[in-house]
Amino acid sequence: MSDLIELTDKTLIDLLLEEQQEIDTPVGRLAESAKQAEARSAGTGAQSYQSLIPLSAPGLGQQLAFEVNLDKCSGCKGCVTACHSLNGLDENETWRDAGLLVGGTVAHPFQQTVTTACHHCVEPACLIGCPVKAYEKDPVSGIVMHLDDQCIGCQYCVLKCPYDVPKYSESRGIVRKCDMCQSRLSVGEAPACVQACPHEAIAIVTVEKSESEAAAAAGEFLPGAPEPSYTVPTTRYVSKNPLPSELEAGDANALRPQPLHGPLVAMLTLSQFGVGGFLAAAFFGEAASLSLLGASWLLLHVGLAASVLHLGQPLKAWRIFLGLRTSWLSREAVVFGVCSPIATATVLAGVYEVWIRETIFATLALGLIGVLTSVFIYSDTRRSFWRFPYAAARFFGSVLAGGLALAACFQVDATASLGLLAVGVAKLGSELVAMRENETTRRLLAGPLSRLWIARLVSGVVGYVVLPILLVLSPSLALAVATLLAVMGGEVLERALFFRAVNAAKMPGGLSL
Repeated sequence: MSDLIELTDKTLIDLLLEEQQEIDTPVGRLAESAKQAEARSAGTGAQSYQSLIPLSAPGLGQQLAFEVNLDKCSGCKGCVTACHSLNGLDENETWRDAGLLVGGTVAHPFQQTVTTACHHCVEPACLIGCPVKAYEKDPVSGIVMHLDDQCIGCQYCVLKCPYDVPKYSESRGIVRKCDMCQSRLSVGEAPACVQACPHEAIAIVTVEKSESEAAAAAGEFLPGAPEPSYTVPTTRYVSKNPLPSELEAGDANALRPQPLHGPLVAMLTLSQFGVGGFLAAAFFGEAASLSLLGASWLLLHVGLAASVLHLGQPLKAWRIFLGLRTSWLSREAVVFGVCSPIATATVLAGVYEVWIRETIFATLALGLIGVLTSVFIYSDTRRSFWRFPYAAARFFGSVLAGGLALAACFQVDATASLGLLAVGVAKLGSELVAMRENETTRRLLAGPLSRLWIARLVSGVVGYVVLPILLVLSPSLALAVATLLAVMGGEVLERALFFRAVNAAKMPGGLSL
């Protein structure tokens, strides 16, 4: 070293620093990667990202998809920030997220960061469920795009998507989502997330749809992610080393009460009570009072009107029939839309003392079909707490309970109170069964939603057991009205839990402590 110093003008410190710069370290590799990313950003178009985006359009049976190299993803969230900035998202709105997979053993723990966005599925649930056709899947690229100007803000796509991709914007009253920066791809520029990643962990690739379908059928996607056969996601997660089989999301045990959806709570409760009232009128025939018909009509229409309050763009609600071929929400709207004028005709006939039995049964038939479509709306989301048997028991139980409570209130028949007691006990039992069979729901009801759950149980016992028994022993109009209000209040609480305690699937998130 001393001989080398004599041959140069450099000091010992200079030579040591030069030697250190030649050492290959993770920090050095990261710096070099950043330099390369900066050099790429100085270029334009396909020449800058030839290895990260395809240079030709997909062929027949192919589409574009994200490819995430798990070996390169560090969880830095540069992709999240770039996506947020480029697309001008709201403060709490994200189209791309960074999550964590954890597992392994005590001796050999395992952790894997992962970045996720829209999977541009082969069979996108958001597109299939949209009642106004505000989604389209590009026939060439396969990108699933949201048409903001068509959206009415019903948020049904949010419920349908198992990956928590569509995000509702309160300020705009519409849903928005990732479109793979289609406008950038069309001119040969990489999407924001691809361009921002310092490790080149994200790329756009061309995939065979048949391969995605085969992988989904075999359950091959990403550990900790929702089951893929429902929508057939196309995102490819690759790694040189196979991931451990027992992995779960970092936030797998986090308790996340879901939004209340107050207008939908009112809509489902009141409309089903209204249908129940027409059921009672049909059962009791000409003995049914005009007051029962009028109350049933009012409850039905107040419930239907409340549903409009749930829309972010209510003036566009007239377009809801466009998705009739695929969307249960469209079918529900059309059925109740036809039911409304027939129900009105039924009440008017009663006002003029003309008993038209056919209109009552027509109203009842359409109302029950409408309730059935409501069941399918939620069971079609594949959320276990909303499975068809559970949702049907709740919704048709409300129809029976509401009809019997209305019949008891308007003193059509004293046996209505005993019927309410039997139906109420059965309905409470079905709610307990649904709660016990769903672990996430059970934990939510025992934790953050415990007060709401206790209130529901108390109101159920009072409205379905105590007051009906008192009404049988000592019939009075005041007691009958109290029974109706107690039953209705209990059903509102039950429907609130229906939305808040549901287990909502999502892609892996961060570690929950």
